[in-house]
Amino acid sequence: MDERSKTLLKTLIERYIAEGQPVGSRTLSKYSGLDLSPATIRNVMSDLEEMGFISSPHTSAGRIPTPRGYRLFVDTMLTVKPIERGGLEMTELAGQIQGQLGGQQLGPQRMITAAARTLSNLSHFAGVVMTPRRAQSFRQVEFMRLSDKRILLIIVSPEGDVQNRIIQTELSYTPAQLIEAANFFNAHYAGMSFDAVRDHLRVELQDLRRDMSQLMQAAVEAGSSAMEEEDDHLYISGERKLLEVEDLASSMDKLRRLFDVFEHKTSLLQLLDVSSHAQGVQIFIGGESQLVPIEEMAVITAPYEVDGQIVGTLGVIGPTRMAYERVIPIVDITARLLSSALSQN
Repeated sequence: MDERSKTLLKTLIERYIAEGQPVGSRTLSKYSGLDLSPATIRNVMSDLEEMGFISSPHTSAGRIPTPRGYRLFVDTMLTVKPIERGGLEMTELAGQIQGQLGGQQLGPQRMITAAARTLSNLSHFAGVVMTPRRAQSFRQVEFMRLSDKRILLIIVSPEGDVQNRIIQTELSYTPAQLIEAANFFNAHYAGMSFDAVRDHLRVELQDLRRDMSQLMQAAVEAGSSAMEEEDDHLYISGERKLLEVEDLASSMDKLRRLFDVFEHKTSLLQLLDVSSHAQGVQIFIGGESQLVPIEEMAVITAPYEVDGQIVGTLGVIGPTRMAYERVIPIVDITARLLSSALSQN
């Protein structure tokens, strides 16, 4: 492709992103800065269409970008200033994101949910954060008597997160018995997964008193259930904002596919998992990436770290017709600031 064609394609995509309408030769003549006749522009457009970079909607004489056109645009034509040399605008954006993340006074979990919300608020699309799958182990457990046969199981994860579950027991336990049970559990099984504890108990039950063995089994089942529920490690904020994006919600079929994306999450998890193995910002465009389930959808992602090790991925889900030069720094800076905050925390 020659420079003239590149310039016209870049202009067409920028105008389409800005206005959302098919772009005609008159608009290209006005905004491209090239001194070309309408006939020449139409010829170039025809060539670009043959190469698969633009297409012609039936209802208009103008053209719109294809997924292939968007890919060429974001890979070779997009100008995004490096954060380190971004000047005042980048500094203000970083300050804005830092403020929304809430700083070190938040715990890790709240920082992550704040990051998803920040990505959504600043991009006006959906923000998503994938956390690493945790080892389903515990640091310690405690038992608290609520009534005769109702006990609160308190599970503390290796990261310091706390989960509570209520256990219904056949027997009644005194506070002293519950302390004894918790001490035994923590002394013998701390650091294991509940599945591993279950295996140990099968062997060791004969050495436990009947009342203790029943409580242990109930705790293992409740703890295992709690950890499985906690394993949903995808945080999404701002899905409703995508309902206002015409490109994604202009028909019942598109709406159905959009809801499927957020309800089942499988495709998003797969995409974010792929992103976690790459460095820096990645852009996935529907129609050219099988990882994106909707042709009109794009996902911009970046991995985040704790103490220099990648632990998860975050990003923005929006339409292919988005202002990439504005959203990419939002994703990049949020990933950097979240990495810094989690490492310091």
